Amino acid sequence: MTVSAASARPQRMALYLQDKHDIGYEIEMARYAEAQGFSEIWQADTRLARDCVVMMSALLAQTSRLRIGSGVLPIYTRNPAVIAATWSTMWELGGLTPEGESRVMLGLGAWWEPIAGRVGADRRKPLTAMRENIEAIRALFTMEEVSYEGEFVHLDRVRLDVAYGDTSPRNIPLYLGATGPKMLELSGEICDGPVLNYVVSTDYVRDAIDHVNVGATRAGRIPEEIDRPELLVCSLSDHDPDEALLTGKSLVAYYLGTEPHIMQASGADPDLVQCVQEIVGWPATEADYRKAAHLIPDELVHELMAVGTAADCRMKVAEFVDAGVTCPILYPIMDDIKPVVDAFAHWSP
Repeated sequence: MTVSAASARPQRMALYLQDKHDIGYEIEMARYAEAQGFSEIWQADTRLARDCVVMMSALLAQTSRLRIGSGVLPIYTRNPAVIAATWSTMWELGGLTPEGESRVMLGLGAWWEPIAGRVGADRRKPLTAMRENIEAIRALFTMEEVSYEGEFVHLDRVRLDVAYGDTSPRNIPLYLGATGPKMLELSGEICDGPVLNYVVSTDYVRDAIDHVNVGATRAGRIPEEIDRPELLVCSLSDHDPDEALLTGKSLVAYYLGTEPHIMQASGADPDLVQCVQEIVGWPATEADYRKAAHLIPDELVHELMAVGTAADCRMKVAEFVDAGVTCPILYPIMDDIKPVVDAFAHWSP
């Protein structure tokens, strides 16, 4: 059998870093992933635990080729002009890839409850607020003067006033962390693509991509050219796949108990969700997650994430790629990230 060059090309792969691991270890693993052919790192803006800008800056400074994105920055925590200036700074810090692309990417999100309400964020009309932020930031990345009068964004003759550095336009890819249908459509309409959520099934992914394509078509764009990276939880152990499964169950319990948008997208049984929520609140402890893990059926975990041996995980990730994901963003939830990188180094489904 002859294998074409296109079919033999390694799959584009990424890591998702949250706050489970020590910062120094995450930087070490980012360098290791770069050496093993991974294309990018997506850094979470994790609850009130880790700030993505700090982490992205460290990762950009400690690597030379990897693209680094925010997965995702809440629009309610910074003014769009400040966001544009921050990413312009990281654009300068990171430079370009060997292919001439920006090493920094901007992923935006609308945050979630209960955290937004508890810190006083006004999440009124998030779709409108998101559109305005994206349009304003895109305009500021041109390095031209921008005036914008929206319901949420107000810019009066604002520009990124770089006085001594590179004043050329910032060609920074902009993604939208989207879960619901309207946000997905918006990502296809005005973004480089969505960052598809995790703890969801391949059926959800296919439906989500349909919504992205609706937005792309509405804007006169070619749907196939929209990027479709997706966060994908990976709990991998060749030595103890049962423990990997239990660890996966704990994370499913966390999301069913604390993040309503993911809970709804997961397709989990509402009665199961109610039982989990009686154990896992916000903020919850790792002990709470473990306590609720016994409620989660094996088949639900296998449907929503890559769990088990390296072969099991590769098979599940291949299913998500077949569903339309362009770049799996693997979120390792074990203490050791290295086996995940090794399992997918130079891999093609």
